[in-house]
Amino acid sequence: MNVDFELYRIFYVVASNGNITKAAEELNISQPAISKSIKNLENQLGGQLFIRTKRGVVLTSEGKDFYSYISKAIEYIGNAESRFSELINLEVGIIRIGISSTLTKTFLIPYVKEFHEKYPKIDIKIVTNVSSDLFLKLRNGLLDMVIANFSDDEIYNDMNIIKCFLLHDCFVYNKKLYNKKVSINDIINEPLVLLPKGSKTREFIDSWAKKYGVILKPNIELAGYSLVIEFAKIGFGIGCVPLEFVKKEIENKELFKIDLKESIPNRYIGIVISKSHMPSFSTKKFIDIITKL
Repeated sequence: MNVDFELYRIFYVVASNGNITKAAEELNISQPAISKSIKNLENQLGGQLFIRTKRGVVLTSEGKDFYSYISKAIEYIGNAESRFSELINLEVGIIRIGISSTLTKTFLIPYVKEFHEKYPKIDIKIVTNVSSDLFLKLRNGLLDMVIANFSDDEIYNDMNIIKCFLLHDCFVYNKKLYNKKVSINDIINEPLVLLPKGSKTREFIDSWAKKYGVILKPNIELAGYSLVIEFAKIGFGIGCVPLEFVKKEIENKELFKIDLKESIPNRYIGIVISKSHMPSFSTKKFIDIITKL
């Protein structure tokens, strides 16, 4: 049965008021139009819904049963419309972000702060883990986005990557070890402080070094750029971090950048969203804030 929803709405308003005149005022349509609509609905359903009285209209026993279902449907639709309005106006909602603990501190926090100040009613859930686990959650719809480091040669057929921030990886130490450009082969003779295996940054720098026949064997592995920077500053070894995250330390001469003969390819911080899941309004707005659209 293919009944026009407008007929159900008219029936609902008439039944709620018990009066065609009041229903006409509420719906802003004529009484004859309402009567015709009710008659049309009764014909399509195959039974009488109302009995006319001097005081108005009353539901038949079948009409009362029918109303109990229609009223719930109309209320559900009204609630759905209200909920949709709240979502698009960012009055309710949640954003689930997958990101490493390193990028949470060095990149994400200022954007979370800005978003929360503008849209305080939106909940933000941050999940930290290795990229492989976060990508799995994204594919399964358990995350709305993943923020991670990427190189230009990384391609994911089932995901879109939005480039946000360019990175230039470099090696730093708390004193000037060399007065000239040196090879990566010279660096491996010094103590190294790197991120742990399993992180995208470590995979990237290990892959780069292998192209020159070098296997990096750090003396210390630390789970975050900030820790690598601090340990390099106090002389535990040469740290490998993006230049963008140590500019202050280099300017203050707390760390010194080592000039390498071998160039390290640029990377970038990117936002990843699944092609199979439509991002919510709040997710789109958060991405706009990061990319300043």
